[in-house]
Amino acid sequence: MSTLVSGLVRQCVAAIGILLALTVIVGVAYPATVWAVSRIGTDSAEGSQTTDAAGCNVGSSLIGIDPQVPAGQPDPYLHARVLGSPDDPMAPGDPAASAAGNKGPNNDDLLAWIEQRRAVIAQREGVTPSAVPADAVTGSGSGLDPDISPAYAALQIPRLAAENRLSTGQVQTIVDENTEGRQWGFLGQPRVNVLKVNLALGHTVPACQR
Repeated sequence: MSTLVSGLVRQCVAAIGILLALTVIVGVAYPATVWAVSRIGTDSAEGSQTTDAAGCNVGSSLIGIDPQVPAGQPDPYLHARVLGSPDDPMAPGDPAASAAGNKGPNNDDLLAWIEQRRAVIAQREGVTPSAVPADAVTGSGSGLDPDISPAYAALQIPRLAAENRLSTGQVQTIVDENTEGRQWGFLGQPRVNVLKVNLALGHTVPACQR
């Protein structure tokens, strides 16, 4: 009997030791390590918040924001990719939620949206519809892409220069300064961050205007 009790005690002690060890490793050390790693670098776990020149928080560099102006008013903003919806194919991305779609390239509704978007963007930028790049008329998988292609940014430079009273060279410099190349030199495509360009042009969100 004593041998049985002794073996049971040893097993209980071993089980409690394993429980305590796993509690320290999984419940303390691992979360602490993840927290510490999340604080490394400028893009931390706080959402990559972006501030304007006055220090006002205007959004995230990872979430697309597409400022809109009333119809017929001067448009000084660089625009992001569209989101699209049954009611408004030109809808901008909504930072509150993603809105991925499942319409394929042969879907009639999607093709109609693309043609409508192409016509609206071509009119806005004063170019022919054939000059509008693909990412201007198609949404990203999440609907919240913060970037556009250099081609779409270049299409908007003449309007941005005119509406912001800058030369095309000045706007091009701003765009170049906010353009990132391929990740690690070979993944993805070069991209322009829309929010950062608009901030560099002197724009901010209404709540932060002074």
